[in-house]
Amino acid sequence: MINNVSKGTGNDLVVITEGALITALAMVLSFIPHSTGVSAVEFSYGLIPMSIFALRRGLKPGLMAGLVWGILDLVIRGFSSGGFLNPLQGFVEYPVAFGVVGLIGLGSVQVKRSIEQGNNALGLIIFYSAIGFFAKYFFHFIAGGIYWGSYAPKGMNPWIYSFAINGGSFIANMIMLLVLAVLLNKIFKRLIMVKN
Repeated sequence: MINNVSKGTGNDLVVITEGALITALAMVLSFIPHSTGVSAVEFSYGLIPMSIFALRRGLKPGLMAGLVWGILDLVIRGFSSGGFLNPLQGFVEYPVAFGVVGLIGLGSVQVKRSIEQGNNALGLIIFYSAIGFFAKYFFHFIAGGIYWGSYAPKGMNPWIYSFAINGGSFIANMIMLLVLAVLLNKIFKRLIMVKN
C-alpha cells in the first residue's frame, strides 16, 4: 500500500514537473514575434508544446497547464501590453481561454492506443488539437465581440471583426500544427508516448 502511494506521488511529481516545464516553454515561445502580417491574426507557438503535453498526460494535467499558462501570460504580458481591459475580460481571455487548450487531452488515450497499435495517429492528433484550439479562440471571439468592438474598423460590426481576427488566428495555428505534425510525425509520436 505504501509503495503504491509512493509510486503515485512520484508519478504525480513527474507530471507536475513536466507541466511546469511545458508551461515555461509555452510562455517563452510567446515572446517570439508571431504576427502573420494581417492585423491581430497571430500564431501562438505555445499551443504546440501544450498539445503534446495534453495528449501525453491527459485532460486534467492539460487543463491545469493551460490555466497556469494563461495566468502567467496575463501577469507577464497582459497587464503590460494593454491586453487587460477589466477583470471579467481578463479572466475570459487568459485563464479561461488558455485553460481550455487542455481539452486536447480528451484524445490522450485514443491517440496513445493508435500509436501503440502502429496506426497513423496524425488524424487524431489534428482532430483533438483542433478541439482545444477552437475552444481557445471561441473565448477570444466572445471577448472580442463584447470588449474589443471599439478596435473594429469604422462601420464594421464588432462581432464580424472578432470572428475574422480570431477565426484567422485559429486557422493560422491549425496550419502551423498540421505542417509541424506532418514534418515531425515520428518525433510527435515519441513525445506523446510516456515511458514507464
